[in-house]
Amino acid sequence: GWQASMKSVSLPCILPCNRLPVQLMSQVRVYTSSGQKKDLGSEDKNVPTSEEIVNKVGTGQGTSNADQKQSFHKDPIQVKVKAVLKKREYGPKYTQNNFITGVRAINEFCLKSSDLDQLRKIKRRSPHDDTETFTVYLRSDVEAKSLEVWGSPEALARERKRRKEEEIKYRENLFRNQRLLKEYREFFGNTKPRSSTAAMFFKGPGKVVMVAICINGLNFFFKLLAWVYTGSASMFSEAIHSLADTCNQALLALGISQSARTPDPSHPYGFTNMRYIASLISGVGIFMMGAGLSWYHGIMGLLHPHPIESLLWAYCILAGSLVSEGATLLVAINEIRRSARAKGLSFYQYVVQSRDPSTNVVLLEDAAAVLSVAVAATCMGLTSLTGNPYYDSVGSLGVGTLLGTVSAFLIYTNTEALLGRSIQPEQLQRLTELLESDPVVRAIHDVKATDMGMSKVRFKAEVDFDGRVVTRSYLEKQDIEQLLQEIQQVKTLEELEAFMLKHGENIIDTLGAEVDRLEKDLKQRNPDVRHVDLEIL
Repeated sequence: GWQASMKSVSLPCILPCNRLPVQLMSQVRVYTSSGQKKDLGSEDKNVPTSEEIVNKVGTGQGTSNADQKQSFHKDPIQVKVKAVLKKREYGPKYTQNNFITGVRAINEFCLKSSDLDQLRKIKRRSPHDDTETFTVYLRSDVEAKSLEVWGSPEALARERKRRKEEEIKYRENLFRNQRLLKEYREFFGNTKPRSSTAAMFFKGPGKVVMVAICINGLNFFFKLLAWVYTGSASMFSEAIHSLADTCNQALLALGISQSARTPDPSHPYGFTNMRYIASLISGVGIFMMGAGLSWYHGIMGLLHPHPIESLLWAYCILAGSLVSEGATLLVAINEIRRSARAKGLSFYQYVVQSRDPSTNVVLLEDAAAVLSVAVAATCMGLTSLTGNPYYDSVGSLGVGTLLGTVSAFLIYTNTEALLGRSIQPEQLQRLTELLESDPVVRAIHDVKATDMGMSKVRFKAEVDFDGRVVTRSYLEKQDIEQLLQEIQQVKTLEELEAFMLKHGENIIDTLGAEVDRLEKDLKQRNPDVRHVDLEIL
């Protein structure tokens, strides 16, 4: 019924009022249920004309009132039908347009490099900073090639299982392989230069830690002899203090060496946080070994006092310890001043923010050592003058309290660093302004900048890009006259779709290049920023 009514060239509408009826004149293209198009501007002899309808109206066939007969004014209304492309259904899993690298093709599909030579090679923009483009392959081509090589999906699955078993077996024998490699290098001679791990202990924080280990080790030995000779509780606390410092700084050296390891697939951001982990364990060790044993020995001295022998040797050893601990303290202070000046921070800010946990531990341990030497010497002097051994026990408790305070500070600062704290607001504002000042950026939202430790910052933001600027950036690299000719040659919907898909993909590549440029600018202008994640809104 609707097809018959739409076929009419002129369709009168008699309104139930005194207004003039309106005649719809239209040239529209109708898609019938059979899929055929009909031009409604052509006449159909089987359809009554407007004059016939008017006569019917006048004779009473159209209406019962003859006075309602009116003349019609032709005022056509144009009706247009929008042509829309049919939506393509991709399904829940669609991998026909996926690209994979040659390494993945060889590993995941058990192919050889010679097998990839026969496949289509596609140059794409590289995600790495050191290369501009790299070669990828269509996943569908690689899958077809793997089936051609192995014959069936079952054979490919068996080969994958076999290679997985070999990989597991290799990992189980990794220690043996490393030992054989070491023996091979020793047999033929190792001509490699000194590793960066060993070089780290000859400058910067590594040098400070190694100096502290040597000095505290000697101090522990001499203080232990003094305690055995005198039986002083304060001297015992000092010996335990030096032992705790030596062990903790050896742990710091281990953390420094581990932090120099290169990132691997299991740890893509590296091992720099090993310094904070070692410093945290060091703080706990100071609290348990240093403070705990000092408090224990001081309490036992108060409960069971005993006379103290001559303290002359104890004073001499304390004086030597004061000089050595002071020298180590000066080395740590100079290193922190130099590093803080390079970062544009004050000495206090550098220490509180725990920018270099290893040097901070040495600084605080040596500062506590100097103060504890003064406390121990004072209490031992009071014991010598008054002959009351309680002063010596109180000195042991004072040294333990001092060590507990230092350990609490180290635990707090290193825990904050490991939790991933934000960078300073001023630095975050500079990064935000740098992004917002770029013409390709309209706005940025959900900005997060996390200090990953050791002056490494991870920056993340959601960016609203200006599509017009991105498109203009793409057009500036094109031949406009050639592009205009391509547009003029578009005549059908299929040609229009091919034209839009081609240039749409190129514009998306241009947007990716703009993201890479912004990330590179952030890293160059802010060396602390090592990882940048810009998400497109």
